[in-house]
Amino acid sequence: MKIKFVSGRQILDSRGDPTIECDVVLDNGIIGRASVPSGKSTGKAEALELRDKGADYGGKSVEKAINKINKIIAPIVIGQNVEDQQQIDNAMIIMDGTSNKSRLGANAILAVSMAVCKAAARTKNLPLWKYISDLADTKPGMPIPMFNVINGGAHAGWTTDIQEYMIAPLGNQDFSDDLRIGAEIFHALGEVLEKSKYQTTVGDEGGYAPQIRNGNNEPMFLIAKAVEAAGYKLGRDVVITLDVSASAFYEKGKYKLKTDKKTLTATEMINWYKNLVKRNYVSSIEDGLAENDWQGWKELTKKLGDKIQIVGDDLLVTNTELLSRAVSEKAANAILIKPNQIGTVTETLATIKLAIASGYGIVISHRSGETEDTFISHLAVGVGAGQIKAGSLSRGERIAKYNELLRIEEQMSQLVD
Repeated sequence: MKIKFVSGRQILDSRGDPTIECDVVLDNGIIGRASVPSGKSTGKAEALELRDKGADYGGKSVEKAINKINKIIAPIVIGQNVEDQQQIDNAMIIMDGTSNKSRLGANAILAVSMAVCKAAARTKNLPLWKYISDLADTKPGMPIPMFNVINGGAHAGWTTDIQEYMIAPLGNQDFSDDLRIGAEIFHALGEVLEKSKYQTTVGDEGGYAPQIRNGNNEPMFLIAKAVEAAGYKLGRDVVITLDVSASAFYEKGKYKLKTDKKTLTATEMINWYKNLVKRNYVSSIEDGLAENDWQGWKELTKKLGDKIQIVGDDLLVTNTELLSRAVSEKAANAILIKPNQIGTVTETLATIKLAIASGYGIVISHRSGETEDTFISHLAVGVGAGQIKAGSLSRGERIAKYNELLRIEEQMSQLVD
């Protein structure tokens, strides 16, 4: 089925900032609609998000990117077979002609790419996750969720230095059980925070954002209390995972932890992590060191990589070249996947397949500025990623991803039956 019409529009994301939504309409009237998220804590090597930088929306308007969709991308996409995902994506990449998609904007290109993928799935009358699985030649499976229960760093006005404190059920049950466990602990944490005289307002990703008084370790103690209060055991039923986002507080070769009033070397940061692991608090650390501290990453992976998951986000930015370097240098053992870091479905799947071939863990991730689009839920299932980050157990744009996973789990069980 051929593409008949392509149209972009400006909508608002979860922070009230503009982003792009795109419709791809086929000859038979089927519509694929996709919207792209936006990050606040971003890696320097990410593909470029095109914004107007004019008067509207404080410079964040995306009308220029939408104009690129309607006037430059549409003519090269219209008439194409909607199932030729790679051909369509490559045509947009060639038309852009830059290394970071700065001419057309990764946000413009990705909106079209995702909409094409959704339209193709509908044409074949397949669930999107199943179409992605067929497209990538991967085995589908439900992911374990990482629920962001305490927000810090750039996502919560620097209430802590650590950006995300998450809980992950150990995955010995259905996703619906994982979701219930997460929700019960999240609400128990709210009560723990209130008893500790902390506010229970939430950050960009829906986790609580208390102004921590006693250092970066305290949120883990509070989470441990909540786990117990909800009737579960840390290390048996759930584990804590961290997104440190260390690039945000890396200055002149040192890590400046304002909450702890300390400045640490990479080796000292690694020793802090070793203590957390020893105490059975943490099983996965994302961006534990800065994105350009490759020597530190190799040391971190050597010392802890056989015990826990070491996830590269800013370090790897969903990029095959950076992932290949990490594999070669033994830096990290898992990768965070964000489609808007690279800009097309095809390139995202290529990075995932390289990670699978390299034995790296895979975590599919949202961004801090999100939309209601549930593409990443289907992506996580379709490629059998094993893990997903979609935020906390509050805010509709986060819950949308988890609710979609409930529907997908139901679909998968019906297909098996």
